[in-house]
Amino acid sequence: MKVGISLPQAGSQATKENMLHMVQAAESEGFDSIWTFERLLWPINPQTPYPATPDGSLPQEYQIMLDPLETLSFLAANTNKISLGTSVLDMLFHNPVILARRLATLDVFSEGRVISGFGIGWSKDEYQASNIPFNNKGKRADEYVKMLKRIWMDEDVEFKGQYYNIPKSKIGPKPVQKPHVPIYLGGFSPNAIRRIVENDLNGWLGIIGGIAPFGYVQSVVNNFRNEINKTNKDSANFKVILLAYPYPKDSAVNSDNNADRPTLTGTIDEIGDDIRKIKDLDVDQIIFAYNFSPIGKDIDKMIDLTKQFSKFAK
Repeated sequence: MKVGISLPQAGSQATKENMLHMVQAAESEGFDSIWTFERLLWPINPQTPYPATPDGSLPQEYQIMLDPLETLSFLAANTNKISLGTSVLDMLFHNPVILARRLATLDVFSEGRVISGFGIGWSKDEYQASNIPFNNKGKRADEYVKMLKRIWMDEDVEFKGQYYNIPKSKIGPKPVQKPHVPIYLGGFSPNAIRRIVENDLNGWLGIIGGIAPFGYVQSVVNNFRNEINKTNKDSANFKVILLAYPYPKDSAVNSDNNADRPTLTGTIDEIGDDIRKIKDLDVDQIIFAYNFSPIGKDIDKMIDLTKQFSKFAK
C-alpha cells in the first residue's frame, strides 16, 4: 500500500519554509505522494454548517489557505519523484478548460506526477462566490468529468452539454500520463460512486479516522466494489485511496469491545493494526493528514509519525 502525506497548507503553519521542509523530508523518507486540498472562504456567517464539526463551525485554519495547484507547482520544482495529489479540488468552482490545462501543465512540468482528486463541495457561500448555482451539482459534475477526459485525450475536442460547451478546438498541452491524468472522486453518495464507474475513472477517494469504527470503513470500501460488480466491470480497474486522520494517544484506548474503537485512534500499535486491516482491503494508497490537530503545527512530528505508520502499510 502506498503512503502519502497531506501538506500543512492551511493556517499559520502554511509557510514556504514549512512546505519545503515537509516535501523534501517526505521525498527523502520514500513517501509516495504529497497532497493539497481546497477551501475558498471562511464565511463570517456561513449559510451551510461545516460537516466535520459537531457545532458546524469551520476550523480557524481555513482563514489562511495556500492555493492547491500553485503550491504543487512550486513543490514540483523542488522535488524529483514524489507524486503530487489534490484531495480534493472542488471542480465546479473552476472553468473546466482552464482547470484541465492547469493540471496538464503541472503534469508536463513534473514529468507525469499528478493525481487529480475532485469533489463537488458543500458550501453555499463558496458556490455563491464562484457564481455557480448550488442546485444540480451532480449533473454538472457528470458533464465535467466527461469534459476533462476529452480535453486530455482527444486531438480535436468538442463537447455539447446542458451546462458546458466547447466548440471543436485544439486544446493543449496533453498530459504526460496516458490516457489522462488519474482522476479520483470523493464523496459517499451512490451518485458519486456511479459517476466513477460509469465514466471509467481511476477510483474513489475516501476519508477515514475519528469516531467511526473499522467496520464502517470496511463496509464503505466493500460497497464501492459491490457497485462496480453490478455493472459487470472489473473492480481491479478502480482503485481506492483513503485520506486518513490518525489520532495517536500515549496509552491504549479503553473499550469493552476493541471493534468499537474509533479507527486510527490509540497507540501507534493500535493505529498500526488498523492500517494493516486497511491494507488487507486492497486499498491502493493511504494519505496521512494532521491538518486540524496540534500535531499539524509540528512538521518533524508529522514526518516522524508517518514514518512509523508507513511500516504497517508496506
